[in-house]
Amino acid sequence: MKKDIIIPKVENVFLAAVQEWNDDFMEKVWYVYLVNDSDFDIDSVMVVSKAFGTIDGEMKKTSLLRHAFVKVPSVSVVKIEMVEKSVLALNNEFMVTYFIGNTLYDKKFIFRTNTINERATEEVPILFVPGVVLL
Repeated sequence: MKKDIIIPKVENVFLAAVQEWNDDFMEKVWYVYLVNDSDFDIDSVMVVSKAFGTIDGEMKKTSLLRHAFVKVPSVSVVKIEMVEKSVLALNNEFMVTYFIGNTLYDKKFIFRTNTINERATEEVPILFVPGVVLL
């Protein structure tokens, strides 16, 4: 029954928040990327994101955003979404689900409140730019 269910571990697939210039806002903004640093293509990728938390003692939450990608090739990245400046003060959660062959993988990634900032950056694999990496 439950003991027979095998839940595979997500490895070499992670998220990175990277700051880039945006001409519409005329400033640097944060974008979240899905990084596939594995030797396998990942198929039928679904990313569901939301933000939640407390600001000034009041509970806040955003709408769910859903993103689908047919395939993310091995050793590549795909841009998921922009994270608006006011949402950085909330927990930003990304639920990533995908297939490798016939095996389903899923993992929840959470950028905690105010963890997306320039002081927390490191070099993002494959992109080779500074960013906040969530493994």
